Amino acid sequence: QVQLVESGGAMVQPGGSLRLSCAASGSARSFYAMGWYRQAPGKQRELVASITTGNSTNYADSVKGRFTISRDNAKNTVYLQMNSLKPEDTAVYYCYARHFGTSNYWGQGTRVTVSS
Repeated sequence: QVQLVESGGAMVQPGGSLRLSCAASGSARSFYAMGWYRQAPGKQRELVASITTGNSTNYADSVKGRFTISRDNAKNTVYLQMNSLKPEDTAVYYCYARHFGTSNYWGQGTRVTVSS
């Protein structure tokens, strides 16, 4: 059974940094795509960043230049380095992983709060 376990969410002041981690287990092979969505109160879930096994990345316009996604295929782990955080980055961040052509597995979410 596939499980995704996120960590790293916290409260931070505007301009600060956080690093989220998501460790996947229960799969005999590396996931084709891994990444992060977020959901702010009263808003729809949105894609933040994604990365494939070939290290092709995709970012939401709102986080380009501030967030960096990376992965360790040997550990089936994906990371999200978040710099220059803004109050509008406040959300629950969800990790996902999927094999090619299949649906997403989801983590339980980790809360990020950016506030002074």
